[in-house]
Amino acid sequence: MVRSQLVEDNISIREKNDGNLKDGILIESTDDVFEQGNTWPAKLQRLARKFKIEQRGIERVPENERTDINGVINVGTMWLAANMAVSSFAIGALATPVFFLGFVDSILAILCFNILGILPVAFFSTFGPVFGLRQMVLSRFFFGYYGVKIIAVLNILTCIGWACVNTIVGAQLINAVNTNVPGFAGVLIIAVATFIVSLFGYKVVHAYEFWSWIPSFIIFLIVLGEFAHSGKFSNLPMGVGSSEAGSVLSFAASIFAYGSGWASYSADYTCYQPVTISRTKVFFSTFCGLIFPLLFTQMLGATVMTASINTPEYAESYATSGIGGLLAAVLFPPLGKFGQFCLVILALSTVANNCPNIYSVSLSTQVLAHQTARVPRFVWTLLATCCYIAIAIPGYSHFESVLENFMLIIAYWLAIYEAVSLTEHFVFKKGFGGYTPEIYNQPLRLPPGIAAIGAFCFGVFGAVMGMSQVWFIGPIGKHIGGVYGGDIGFELAFAFAAISYFLFRTLEYKHFKR
Repeated sequence: MVRSQLVEDNISIREKNDGNLKDGILIESTDDVFEQGNTWPAKLQRLARKFKIEQRGIERVPENERTDINGVINVGTMWLAANMAVSSFAIGALATPVFFLGFVDSILAILCFNILGILPVAFFSTFGPVFGLRQMVLSRFFFGYYGVKIIAVLNILTCIGWACVNTIVGAQLINAVNTNVPGFAGVLIIAVATFIVSLFGYKVVHAYEFWSWIPSFIIFLIVLGEFAHSGKFSNLPMGVGSSEAGSVLSFAASIFAYGSGWASYSADYTCYQPVTISRTKVFFSTFCGLIFPLLFTQMLGATVMTASINTPEYAESYATSGIGGLLAAVLFPPLGKFGQFCLVILALSTVANNCPNIYSVSLSTQVLAHQTARVPRFVWTLLATCCYIAIAIPGYSHFESVLENFMLIIAYWLAIYEAVSLTEHFVFKKGFGGYTPEIYNQPLRLPPGIAAIGAFCFGVFGAVMGMSQVWFIGPIGKHIGGVYGGDIGFELAFAFAAISYFLFRTLEYKHFKR
């Protein structure tokens, strides 16, 4: 029996758990050593247990601890709450002011590219109950023990970036309710509330998300009703020609990035599900939990934003307070004080949207090195919170440009991640039966990662060829959408990464036999 199997059987190997690489096996912390000794991590873990804070980090969840009693309901409501949020509304609202799209083309892009974006999220969610591993740890089976560290860094940046974007939207809403509350105060309110929920870990995050979508959904229905009653909808015509094609593709990349942005931490929220749960149920629970709020909020955002073209008060409110001002223009005149209350509820929906980011960023940080894995998860949660507060406050007044550029870049690297992971799973692993989860912490038995890193570089090349950013338009992208180009970076990134990975991995496997 190899040493990692002894860990899984909870046999004490504390005297060997010094973090050194021996026989190709790196022993990571396990339940029986969480609180042992007088080191500061051990003391913090004892403090965590006292306050019922989740102590487990990237260690594999044993089968006897995968006892999430609510099953697939917890899975679906997790993503329902995380996306029934004002930041999702803001994504749809970008269609007109940023990408100059009409109404019908905006709606079609939202529908098609959300479906495309969330399919990988739903698929990776099925890995959690089977293996009891977090998404970044699972990624070692695709990128290797050392190669995954690059992916973990990108995921950390993604989590921090999303947290900034989401928090800025919520702060704008608070400012729209009371202009005496400056942007930095709104950022602090939302960040602290998010930290409190994320601090306690998996169970508390799921418990919060289980209910928090309900008031947000009710308020969005009120927004829909009030806007429909106002009669200010403007059916902006669809454009034509290469400029229209470029705008649709660039907006589609933003939609894809938002929906697919959860893929790099999908399994984090199913790893406590029973191993006997149906993978099909997990897949469709995740898919439904994502698709409904994404389509509803983004289509609502695109619809409301159409009024800003022909309604001066909408345009002025949006120019003054961003998305918060736009929603205030819909709710304040007819609803008065109750409209302000509705905006506060929507601002707090950002907490549900941010919790997955701030919970998962700690797990990605632990993957970076043995030293970071020894630091308790909740410490990284605190540090990540401080980090995105420091970024969100100065970024408050530049929301649209930050959001557009950030989301497009996310689409690029996530497309590469999904290309490598899906190719490995279906072509080389040939499904779930090709995994040996016990070797998740054994570098010499995992894929070397050379092929994955090579494919990643080719994927980046594809993204550069097809991107259309303010600061750079790729040679292919510039031929898609006229003067301003059209962004097909994530499509090319996926294609380049998948094809090159298949070729590189074939050679790698023949040489290394793993």
